[in-house]
Amino acid sequence: MDHLDPLLSPFGLMVLGTCPVLPSDALPDHLQSLSLIGPAGAEFWPLFQDAPEAQDGQPDPLDRWSARVIGGVAAQADGLALFPFGGPPWRPFIDWALRSDQVFTAPVSLLVHRTQGLFVSFRGAIALPQPCAEPTEATSPCDTCPDQPCRTACPVGALGPQGYDVPACHAHLDLPEGRDCLSGCMVRRACPVGQGLRPAAQSAFHMASFHRSST
Repeated sequence: MDHLDPLLSPFGLMVLGTCPVLPSDALPDHLQSLSLIGPAGAEFWPLFQDAPEAQDGQPDPLDRWSARVIGGVAAQADGLALFPFGGPPWRPFIDWALRSDQVFTAPVSLLVHRTQGLFVSFRGAIALPQPCAEPTEATSPCDTCPDQPCRTACPVGALGPQGYDVPACHAHLDLPEGRDCLSGCMVRRACPVGQGLRPAAQSAFHMASFHRSST
C-alpha cells in the first residue's frame, strides 16, 4: 500500500507487491490485504549493517532486525506483521507473491520481480484492514528477455524448469570452484533486471546463511 512506503523508506525497505487476503490465509477476519515487504535497493544493506542486530554477535541478525522494524511499521499502520521465518507453521510467502501483480515464476523456477528480477526477497509482510487496489495488467520480465541468461548460468545445473536441486547446489558450494557462487548465486546475478540493486556483500551474506543451513 502507498502509505506504507514512507514508513518503510528510512529502513531501506518498500512494498514489493500486494494481494487480497483469502480465507485460506487463516488471518483475522478484519484484515483484507497483504503487502509484501523487501529491500528497496542498494541503500538497504548499509542501513541494516548499522543496526544493533547486525553488530551484537547474536544469531539471526537479519531476521531479528526484520521482526523489530517491520513489526514497528505494522503497529504504526494498524496492521499485523507476518514473517517468512520463525515457523513452523510457515507463512505461504511464495503463494502471496504469485498472487500479487509484481511477481512471477522465472524459467529457472525462482520468483522474479518486475523491477528487482531474481534478487527479489521478502523480509516480511503486513496485513492491513484496507483492501488493496485492483491488480494491474502485468507480464513477467522474462517474457521480454531475449537471451534468458539465467537458464545456463548455474555451473552444475541445479536450477531449471525441473525445479531446484538443493543437494547439488550445496555440494558445489563445498568445492573450491564453488567460491564464486558463495559470493552470490550466479543464476540470480545473471538476470538483467534489477542489476545494481543488491550489493555484493548482501548477496554473500545470504549465500553463507543458506549454505550454513545445510549443516
